[in-house]
Amino acid sequence: MDLVVALVLGLSCLLLLSVWRQSSGRGKLPPGPTPLPIIGNILQIDVKDISKSLTNLSKVYGPVFTLYLGRKPMVVVHGYEAVKEALDDLGEAFSGRGTFPVIERINNELGVIFSNGTKWKELRRFSLMTLRNFGMGKRSIEDRVQEEARCLVEELRKNSGSPSDPTFILGCAPCNVICSIIFQNRFDYKDKNFLNLMGKFNENFKILNSPWMQVCSAFPALMDFLPGSHNKVFKNFAYIKSYVLEQVKDHQESLDIDNPRDFIDCFLIKMKQEKHNQQSEFTIESLLATVTDMFVAGTETTSTTLRYGLLLLLKHQEITAKAQEEIEHVIGRHRSPCMQDRSYMPYTDAVVHEIQRYINLIPNNVPHAATCNIKFRNYIIPKGTDLITSLTSVLHDDKEFPNPETFDPGHFLDENGNFKKSDYFMPFSTGKRMCVGEGLARMELFLFLTTILQNFKLKPVIDPKDIDTTPIANAFGCVPPLYQLCFIPV
Repeated sequence: MDLVVALVLGLSCLLLLSVWRQSSGRGKLPPGPTPLPIIGNILQIDVKDISKSLTNLSKVYGPVFTLYLGRKPMVVVHGYEAVKEALDDLGEAFSGRGTFPVIERINNELGVIFSNGTKWKELRRFSLMTLRNFGMGKRSIEDRVQEEARCLVEELRKNSGSPSDPTFILGCAPCNVICSIIFQNRFDYKDKNFLNLMGKFNENFKILNSPWMQVCSAFPALMDFLPGSHNKVFKNFAYIKSYVLEQVKDHQESLDIDNPRDFIDCFLIKMKQEKHNQQSEFTIESLLATVTDMFVAGTETTSTTLRYGLLLLLKHQEITAKAQEEIEHVIGRHRSPCMQDRSYMPYTDAVVHEIQRYINLIPNNVPHAATCNIKFRNYIIPKGTDLITSLTSVLHDDKEFPNPETFDPGHFLDENGNFKKSDYFMPFSTGKRMCVGEGLARMELFLFLTTILQNFKLKPVIDPKDIDTTPIANAFGCVPPLYQLCFIPV
């Protein structure tokens, strides 16, 4: 009996100590739900739909509150005003990259997405400059996207209007565009290596959005001791990196310093220029991580948006018909759509924007972190504290977008049918860490979707009213359900 009492008292002391440590470490962090020892607030969050949980908590604790995922505090920022203040007004102070344990084990905090400090600033600056030099936002890259759109149409025609799952083919098109910038080549849509890479991308995106991966993010040590799908992610990334390494080796053997062909050549030239700089951030390891970042991010986000967009257009046939009517009127059937057309196509432009707003691809953004001790809304956020910025709360704001859960291009049209911009439209985030490839992604989405609608009638295989557009996962990103459709040539 004495032993039982001693054990109970000892356990109680440990729990109290854990609570005290958590509460004492909060300092002047924003208020939030009381965390449990060790596990924090994990039981108060639906790991299948984290953004919904954050919205519910914001109704209790306001637009800025603190959550503990495990023993680590995270400041949640909810609503347009708070998100803009954090990422734009205090952009430098919150420009750090927050913890993402699975990815950290893959890239060792290298690359342009998950690095920090000087490394991140130099690699981001270099990547932006190089992408612009290779045409991002210019006519030259538009020509590449148009050519790929034509290849996509020809490939879709081969289905002869029969039902097909568009997952792989809609991944091939944006992947080929980014490949042309990074590797100076494109794949045939039936290439086995290409399809294998597409499979790895899709599988990883699904796994990273699984409940298990959200638990692993809160308790990283689990990945060291337990089997699980995280090992498949590691294996898939290793395969992708091995492919990138082969490309880098080929480029090293054929490099012409005076005539760079693509992003890899430019990086290798930069490495030679800085070979005597012991502190240089331009290393083979950084090159592999940066190219892998661009390769994966430049493919998966755009392809998922296209796939989700076609599903929405299948369900909302009246919206599709109206966009096709505008395309027929402005472009016709005998030339390819171009970016200049967009200003004469307000409805189609609104449809593309509404797809991005509605699907809310990365609902809670990629985590940020404080780079210094910073005062934010009368709270003191210590250096290194992770920041979760709810993009859902911005893209689905019911004052800016009435009935935000309804797919309605009217959210981006004024009373005269003209396109209406919105400061709340931030699917690529905002501030210092906003997506490097935003300009390219916007171009791809408009040109690919417009070209598909110009050339095909989208025929569902079931009654449109029975089409379910609910994501099958909604954690790090929104994963659309699998579906089939018929591309009927017009």
